Amino acid sequence: MTNAATTTANPVLRVAPASPAEAAAHFRASLVFHADVSDVAAALAAEGDPGFVVLDSRSTESWDQGHIPGAIHLPTALIPEQAGQILDRSVPVVTYCWGPGCNGATRAALALAELGYQVKEMLGGFEYWAREGFAYETWEGRERRAADPLTAPVDAENCGC
Repeated sequence: MTNAATTTANPVLRVAPASPAEAAAHFRASLVFHADVSDVAAALAAEGDPGFVVLDSRSTESWDQGHIPGAIHLPTALIPEQAGQILDRSVPVVTYCWGPGCNGATRAALALAELGYQVKEMLGGFEYWAREGFAYETWEGRERRAADPLTAPVDAENCGC
């Protein structure tokens, strides 16, 4: 049973949830702007053209430390001057940076959108790519870590989301 006193004291419900229609609009909009690591990996692993390119917006040193196979390297600061030479405006771009604590992929996505590209940001960035056990490339070659059981299922191909 919920009453005004319970709702006021409850930090989760201190601000009431949105209506179902408002919530649906919000979450639909979120999916327009974001893709997660597992979905990007699945699309890249499938046969044929995934319909997008992946762009790593980090520094060269970061790129050399590890990046998604097949990604394009274009640091955010260079996007305004080089994107037109490297990217096709008719192909959506999925940006990534280090991880959830970094907004570099967001800044790269903004720079690309301002230049007329369709763009999504990959949630989790390179950190979650590696933590979920997907292969990555370094300056030394291809590597893969065991999946972190806190980010990926241990005995299943996907999380079922």
